Amino acid sequence: MNYVVINGVSSQYMRGLLIQELPSISKPKMRTSIEEIDGKDGDVITELGYSSYDKTVKVGLFGDYDIDAIIEYFNTEGTIIFSNEPDKFYYFKTLDEIDFERLIRFRTAEIKIHVQPFKYSTIDGILTAQGNDESVNVTNRGNTYSRPIITIKGSGLITISLNGTAIFKISMPDSGNIVIDTEQLEAYNDNGYQNRRVIGDYSKFILQHGKNVIAWDGNVTEISVNKYSRWI
Repeated sequence: MNYVVINGVSSQYMRGLLIQELPSISKPKMRTSIEEIDGKDGDVITELGYSSYDKTVKVGLFGDYDIDAIIEYFNTEGTIIFSNEPDKFYYFKTLDEIDFERLIRFRTAEIKIHVQPFKYSTIDGILTAQGNDESVNVTNRGNTYSRPIITIKGSGLITISLNGTAIFKISMPDSGNIVIDTEQLEAYNDNGYQNRRVIGDYSKFILQHGKNVIAWDGNVTEISVNKYSRWI
């Protein structure tokens, strides 16, 4: 049976909701800039990154359905899992208006789910290493590079390296922890943004497909790595 899981809640538990058809598994489009240069054959193509895109879910109603609960279920944002890819999740937001009048009248409708280009593992857990380990092996099982979230606990000045190259120098806050989101280019903790405490190029902290080694120097007590496998 087809189903979706939105923010941890399966459509199978929504009274009267039937997922009639799931979107196909597809690859996001690469945004490009194409430039023609006089005297040069062909053109120059510059890749600008993958685009977000829409996935369409066909839904239906049956029995004693609760239309208000179904509207609330889809009219949101967060994470979504499709049952034809149960080991991966997308970040999404419902942007288009949903024709629930048609859904009530004809018992069927299509809902557009606007997803971000990358998908992440539902299986990988958070990798955690103790400070005295001095390094941790991180395997990106996906088919493209990833930009993980790293949580550091410790004190003083800490250096974080990736595959033998120093990337970040961190002046740890008094709270003793800091989170570096390499995709969002942000550093923060419970007290707010901590970007001023981090020196380094976020864009260079990229986990390639396969094995990567994250190492550190300084008074580190614990390091955790999340969102390290990524697919297109």
